Amino acid sequence: MAATNRNLAAAIADGSFRSDLFYRLNVFPIHVPPLRQRQDDIPILVEYFVKRFADKMAKRIRRIEARTLGLCERYSWPGSIRELQNIVERSVILCGSDTFSIDEAWLSQAPLRPEVAGALPSALQDQEKELIEAALAKSRGKVAGPGGAAATLGIPASTLESKIKQLGIAKGRFTSLS
Repeated sequence: MAATNRNLAAAIADGSFRSDLFYRLNVFPIHVPPLRQRQDDIPILVEYFVKRFADKMAKRIRRIEARTLGLCERYSWPGSIRELQNIVERSVILCGSDTFSIDEAWLSQAPLRPEVAGALPSALQDQEKELIEAALAKSRGKVAGPGGAAATLGIPASTLESKIKQLGIAKGRFTSLS
């Protein structure tokens, strides 16, 4: 079993990933979106991790605070499921009662997800799209590697690939520019 958060098709196209290795690994692909896109899974996962770690530490935790579940559902989980697992484990270690809760300060290092969909106002999205398109034009459509748009923007190539997809940018149109 192998896992990645990279767009391997794009990595093959830009030469940063071997196609033979891709075909060797690509037997049964499963796409799992990040936790921030699976908000309905969060209460189930919190319950699972609480039980798992409480059993491991021989603690009797009978309930999960409603406020804690609300915090978890609004949090953006930049570290995805591993971050959730670690925070739950830390909270179980420190739990001194039969009610599980998470210290809100542990979640404040990354912004809480807005309650309303549409993370960026359209003016900011337009500006972000313009910056990405300018970087793609400069790199002639190359995303990763030296001279790629990601290096120009100072962000990881996987982040740029995600933004390109999210903003609906057709990066292929930049490959023929001179």
